[in-house]
Amino acid sequence: MSKLLESKLQQLNITLNDRQSEQFKIFYNLLIEWNKVMNLTGITEYEEVVEKHFVDSLALIKAVDIQKIHNIIDIGTGAGFPGIPLKIAFPQLNVTLLDSLNKRIRFLNTVIENTGLKGIEAIHGRAEDYAKQPDYRENYDLCVSRAVANLATLSEYCIPYIRIGGIFVSYKSEDVEQEVECSKNAISLLGGNIKETVRFQLPGTDIGRSFIIIEKEKMTSEKYPRKAGLPSKEPLI
Repeated sequence: MSKLLESKLQQLNITLNDRQSEQFKIFYNLLIEWNKVMNLTGITEYEEVVEKHFVDSLALIKAVDIQKIHNIIDIGTGAGFPGIPLKIAFPQLNVTLLDSLNKRIRFLNTVIENTGLKGIEAIHGRAEDYAKQPDYRENYDLCVSRAVANLATLSEYCIPYIRIGGIFVSYKSEDVEQEVECSKNAISLLGGNIKETVRFQLPGTDIGRSFIIIEKEKMTSEKYPRKAGLPSKEPLI
């Protein structure tokens, strides 16, 4: 089972030890088991999970020097992507997983417990609410999100969490030029600046992906994020 994952990750220059390979196996098995009773993912075949969830999550190293990152928050983590694969592959990271659905948090805590991961927490709530709390606001080196949302909306959720000099990386599909262009003003309002877009293909596939890298240059105004629901209903322009 782990041979496929290992060969794919070699193309990203990531090598797993036996413990890490076992953790990915436990994660996969729990994902499939829990997916029978709740909607975690539409992707369940092992090969597809490896490519579209595990490898896609870890491809972040094409855009970020992980060795310079101390702590990460994953906003709208869902079934734990990209946060859990990043934690397994780079155990030195401190990881916060945030999701608004409590049953997903129960799943994530089961994964954390069964894999024996330390230095990772799963928290239940809305991004707009936790971003107002001093323990979380402007506290992170890196914020990541694979959540499906407009970039201006995602930026309002995510930029408040990163410290000045930190980065927010949005995982997107291949074609992002227009979305990036339309969100520039919103990102600037929030204290960020689009540094670059890194495009790549998932190893061994024709699936194109983009990382939008946003650097935080100044503190986010206290008025952001706006109250729950507004960032998605009325994205900043």
